[in-house]
Amino acid sequence: MYKIAVLPGDGIGVEIVPEAVKVLKAVGRKFGLEFEFTEAPVGGAAYDVCGHPLPSSTLDLCRRSAAVLLGAIGGPKWDNLPVHLRPELGALLPLRKELELYANLRPCVLFPGLLKASTLKEEVISGVDILVVRELTGGLYFGEKKREKTPDGEKATDMLTYSTYEIERILRFAYQAARKRRSKLCSVDKANVLESSRLWRETAKRLANEYPDVQTDYMYVDNCSMQLIRNPGQFDVIVTENMFGDILTDEASMLTGSIGMLPSASIGGQVGLYEPAHGSAPDIAGQNKANPLATILSAAMMLRFSFDREEEAVAIEKAVRRVLEEGYRTPDLMEAGLKLLGTAEMGDLVAEYINV
Repeated sequence: MYKIAVLPGDGIGVEIVPEAVKVLKAVGRKFGLEFEFTEAPVGGAAYDVCGHPLPSSTLDLCRRSAAVLLGAIGGPKWDNLPVHLRPELGALLPLRKELELYANLRPCVLFPGLLKASTLKEEVISGVDILVVRELTGGLYFGEKKREKTPDGEKATDMLTYSTYEIERILRFAYQAARKRRSKLCSVDKANVLESSRLWRETAKRLANEYPDVQTDYMYVDNCSMQLIRNPGQFDVIVTENMFGDILTDEASMLTGSIGMLPSASIGGQVGLYEPAHGSAPDIAGQNKANPLATILSAAMMLRFSFDREEEAVAIEKAVRRVLEEGYRTPDLMEAGLKLLGTAEMGDLVAEYINV
């Protein structure tokens, strides 16, 4: 019995999460696994019901579960709330902190069927397979924030802080991941400007001596953002701090054809959290247009990392690959001559192909 906390959240979250659950149930039937799904509110939906984006009951459920499946949170409806009650700051960041989810894994893999979906040239993106390891509980997002009045208006401050311990922890995680792939690691920072990045690079260079079997490169974040478009095939594992990782992975998602194809896993503590890398997309919410594949692929990562079920994870990935190779698309990936599906229909087809 695998106990999974299900947090659909806001916007398209309530549409894409049921499709991942549907696929997990299909996996359970094929491989003889039993899942227990327990749903709870989070984000703006939780604020509307409970007055807080992360109710204590939701956090308790996550702690009692083996893994968490999260949809998406936030939206314009809640943008004017006090900062601590906004869904992103009041729910997502505390959830990561409370569950000690310091490592965020975002695989950027181009499925062969989507070679024409990207805006980049096929010869540039063919064969792209990158894993971005993002530090998730430090940096600007968790630093002290303040605003103060000045004679000419206001001054805002966000504190960027990293310790040697935090940097070593995520670097070692990334090195271990690189050893299981192509043994190439690129550490990304802004050491020519930021003191925190200088500590990051010094620590990375010191740790590189412990991993002589892994090729280690160092790159400034602005150069990395350019190289991801110019020559993405040079990268295997990229490791970087919180904000840089947030930005670079959204850019990297375009290599796969759509941000709707980018899954993620947040791990480090006893309970892993799995969610698509995209947001709540309120502009298409409730229209059966959202791409559920990132969420479905996040469920595959759950099977792999939280439950140690590699065969079952691969079964989901193969089903997604087949659906795409046969020309089925959600609107974000649609090309002339292919077959358009809605959110629920795409989930149905992936679940069906689990058993083929």
